[in-house]
Amino acid sequence: MPVPMEYYHATEQFESFMLDARDAANLNTTNMAWNMVVGVFQAFRRRLSVVEALKFANVLPPGIRALFVADWDADEAIKAFSPPEELLDEIRSVRRQHNFSPDNAHEAVVIALRKNVNTEVLDSTLQAISVEAYQFWYLPDMLVKGSPVDRELKIHYKGR
Repeated sequence: MPVPMEYYHATEQFESFMLDARDAANLNTTNMAWNMVVGVFQAFRRRLSVVEALKFANVLPPGIRALFVADWDADEAIKAFSPPEELLDEIRSVRRQHNFSPDNAHEAVVIALRKNVNTEVLDSTLQAISVEAYQFWYLPDMLVKGSPVDRELKIHYKGR
């Protein structure tokens, strides 16, 4: 069997995901989006059993999957799904002094994820986990498709 193409193109696909997260959050760089993405993934992961988290991870492309499982304390107690304000505070708690997560951080990462995975498989997997898991990653298609896309470098360096 040949190596699946998703592994050959993992870097490009991960970059596309990070650019989508950056753009949906209206941040200047993917570095600024990093802690936001990590925060959303960690917040979601804390609400799943190990088996549920692995089912979710199987839907993700390799780079996103690696980020989802990185630095995982599998012995951490499972948390209940929480209201948006509590979730945002949890997202912003990741490296707080370097976290640029805007008010729409959760929605921005949902948009980025839905743009970069098979949403039919994602939705059926999440529905099999729980209603709350599905709701965590759901946005209407019109919001996902209508999100901003700006592939230009947003930081300009002054020449010598």
